[in-house]
Order: sequence, then C-alpha cells, then structure tokens
Amino acid sequence: MKRALSVVLLLLLAGCLAAVSLMLPARPSGEALVEIAPGMRSRQIAALLASRGIIRSKYAFDLWRLARGGRLQAGEYRFADPASTIQVYSRLRRGDVYFRTVTIPEGYNLFEVAQAIQNAHVASKDAFLAAARKDVNLIADLDPKAPDLEGYLFPDTYRFQKMQTPDQMLAVMVHRFRQAVAAIGLTSNYHRVVIVASLVEKETPLAADRPLVASVFTNRLAKGMPLMTDPAVIYAAMLANRYRGTIYESDLQADSPYNTYRHAGLPPGPICNPGLASLRAALHPAQTDYLYFVADADGSGHSRFAATLADHERNVSAYRKARGEQAHP
Repeated sequence: MKRALSVVLLLLLAGCLAAVSLMLPARPSGEALVEIAPGMRSRQIAALLASRGIIRSKYAFDLWRLARGGRLQAGEYRFADPASTIQVYSRLRRGDVYFRTVTIPEGYNLFEVAQAIQNAHVASKDAFLAAARKDVNLIADLDPKAPDLEGYLFPDTYRFQKMQTPDQMLAVMVHRFRQAVAAIGLTSNYHRVVIVASLVEKETPLAADRPLVASVFTNRLAKGMPLMTDPAVIYAAMLANRYRGTIYESDLQADSPYNTYRHAGLPPGPICNPGLASLRAALHPAQTDYLYFVADADGSGHSRFAATLADHERNVSAYRKARGEQAHP
C-alpha cells in the first residue's frame, strides 16, 4: 500500500514538474535562431530547443506533443522573448517561421541583387547567380533570347525564409515583375522594352527625364546610330570581371556585344533591373528629335538634351566648364 502511494505521489510530482515546465517561460540568452530541418523527429526538435535554452525541458515538450498531436513545421524560427513550452510548440505547429527582409533598389544588376541576398543570409551569392542563369525558363514566354534573368527581377522589398531555395526566390521576383508590367500595359516586345528601360534606369536618377532619355535611345536606334551609353560599357566590364570603378579606353575598345560604342543596336540583354518609371518611359518614350544628352552640371540630376551634334558639344563644353569652375573656384 505504501509503495503504491509512493508511486502515485511520484507521478503527481512528475506531473506537477511537467506542468511547471510547460507553463513557465524559458529565458534564452539574447536572440536565438533555430533551424528545424525537414524530416526532424519530435524528440530531436525537443532536444535542440532545450539545448538552445528555448524550452525548459525536452521531456515536457514530448509530453505536450503526445497530448496535442499535430505536425511541426520545418523552417527557421527566431526566439527573442521568453516563451513557455506551450507557446513554442504552438509556433512550430502553425509554422510561424522567421522571414528575412531583402530590399532590391531600382537599378540593381544581377550581381548586386545576389549580394543583397547573401547579405540577408538567405542564400550565397554564387548559388543565386547560378540559379539566375539556369532558371531562364521562368521568362521563356516573355523573352526567349534572354541569357539569364537580368532585368526581370523586379525591384521591391521581399521577405524570404532561409530555407527557401534561390529558385524559389527568383520565381517570386519574376512573378512580381509580371504583376508590375501587366499593370502598366506591357504585354509584348518585352525584350526590347526591358533592355531600353534598363539603360534609362542607369542613365538618369530622375523620373521626369526618363521619357526624354528613352526618346534619345529610340531615335538613335531608328537611325542606326550606336547608343554610346556608358552604363552598358560598365556592365560589359563587370561581365568580364575587369571593372575597376571607372571606364578606361580599353573598356571602350572591348569587343563585347554590350559595348554600345562599338556595336550599333541594343545590347543582347538588360544591364540592370529597372523600376516602374523606367519601364513606363521605355514603353512610352517622349516624342522628340533628341539624339544626345549630357548631365547638367548644376547638381540637380537633370540632363541637357540636344538634337544636333553641335548643340550637344556646346552642352558638353558648358558641363566641363561648370565642373572646372566648381573644382577651381
């Protein structure tokens, strides 16, 4: 009788301890990021959480799992505040995973997007670039000539899980591109429009000037004139892994299809991922007779446009003079 009573008391004590472990919050030391891999068993998850100080007892977690049932979701979880075992279990059951924010500004090229992805610790730069070259099927219906996904990764703020693959992230970005261009009425000729938009994006920071810059490119293409745009030359150097922060004569002479000084027509693909204003400008360029433009030296970001070479040379001379006056007051 005494032995039976002792067993009952021990069971009651164990139950009380389990209840305490379930209800009282654990206090991890600072932020804790925990990865629950696909296929992990409940006991493995409990042991991992206990070892990181997320829960008080792996045994209490197992007991609650047996009592409540349900499937625990794989993913990366962030624990920063004290939480009870019941609260932790609930988060894993509903898949309340941690998302990392990645902001892609307008005009980022593929290399910069990949670096932003790596900086957010969701994938390596090399893995992302490899996937962007492999996954061209994502835009096969839009641009069968595309060598990679450059130009089609829409600039936006994204939320990705660490366990998402680069292929999945790229699919999200391309889907966002499709939504954006559909909203502005782009339904065909994606190859030309996106390339022109990428050039416009890199040539001017001001939305007001973009339709005018697009008109210059449109007019030069119509006349068979080389576009002679420096950002494309820079992109060619980046592709060859030889860009040194400025344009050298060797860059202007390089026999790259992206060298718009040596080759007339459009480069073979976009040179960055343009935003909505540049896409609109490429889709609806201003109606002008402009063939040239140069940055205005007043620091406003605007450009000066010209229809003749003589007018352009005067604008260039004024630009150089103003730069000289600013450098030597």
